[in-house]
Amino acid sequence: MDSSGLKNLQAPLKEKYKERPETALVTLKAEGNIGEGISCKVETGKALVEAGLHPATGGDGLLACSGDMLLEALVACAGVTLTAVATAIGVVIRGGTIAAEGDLDFRGTLGVSKEVPVGFQKIRLRFRFDSDATEEQLASLAKLTERYCVVYQTIAGGTPIETRYE
Repeated sequence: MDSSGLKNLQAPLKEKYKERPETALVTLKAEGNIGEGISCKVETGKALVEAGLHPATGGDGLLACSGDMLLEALVACAGVTLTAVATAIGVVIRGGTIAAEGDLDFRGTLGVSKEVPVGFQKIRLRFRFDSDATEEQLASLAKLTERYCVVYQTIAGGTPIETRYE
């Protein structure tokens, strides 16, 4: 897809959202079923993923780790956003990779130390791609990718979560 194709695809949506802002609010959903042992089966829309304990918390490594799934969601979103932004601003990307890695201290997760936070302490997101983009275009690509990547902004912004137990 080229820049004009993307703009033609998104223009009616942008116009609708300007005219009727309430139509832009979409609630995405995920649901899982508690599985056997210590697991949760999550329907991804394309496949069923069974998540379980990471080996550092006693898992056998056969089930998906939810921490890995978070990083995978970040990579997927950042990759889609990068290519959409590149298309929109006319930067050609011939290929490449996006990688995310995060540091977890499992003493927090296992309650070994109350001083150690639960969750990722730091996440590194790396883009490597083949492009003839100028330094100015690369700076714009980076700025816009970070600005418009939903998962990146959710993690970086610390979105509040409302929980209920029924």
